[in-house]
Amino acid sequence: MADALIFYTNPMSRGQIIRWMLEEVGAPYEPRILDYGTTMKDAAYLAINPMGKVPAIVHDGKVVTECAAICAYLADAFPAAGLAPAPADRADYYRWLFFTAGPVEQAITSKHFGLEPTSEQQRMAGFGSLDMALDALETAVAGKAFVAGDGFSAADVYVGSQIDWGLQFGTIASRPAFEAYIAPLRERAAYKRAKDIDNGLIAEMQTANPA
Repeated sequence: MADALIFYTNPMSRGQIIRWMLEEVGAPYEPRILDYGTTMKDAAYLAINPMGKVPAIVHDGKVVTECAAICAYLADAFPAAGLAPAPADRADYYRWLFFTAGPVEQAITSKHFGLEPTSEQQRMAGFGSLDMALDALETAVAGKAFVAGDGFSAADVYVGSQIDWGLQFGTIASRPAFEAYIAPLRERAAYKRAKDIDNGLIAEMQTANPA
């Protein structure tokens, strides 16, 4: 059933990460577009995600939120897509998927809000500093086509999305290793399909609500 997998999103959100993941999975899904000021805060959606944020999925009646968790879940729920690596490659898979979701995103957000940890605070903050987090992330992708093993996985969707967005919006400084890693990912058919869908929805929103 097409409605066995429901995808709650807004095209101008981290939902773009999950759109890409869903296109890689290839299973039918029902998208439900929410608005930040209204439907995202309605009781019906808050019953799904009390944070009132997107994305979220409901698969066979089970709710999953948080982008990294959704990526990992979908890889396991749809094994035929081959998006979860072999057990021998799961160490790098989990390590970099959750490192990017945790320290890297925290470091980027802190920098965006103008928060610069002192040397003492860096010892207490899990991300240390933005430079420390990005230096570590660079080791995950430098000279590699994929984060985990020899094949594309859900970790590449998440790590790739964060690097892609960061380079696009300037929250991650350009580095040769990041540029080399993301370039072939941008050529994936599923990435392009996802971008076409979300960019089309953004254009429709802008036409309906001109500035």
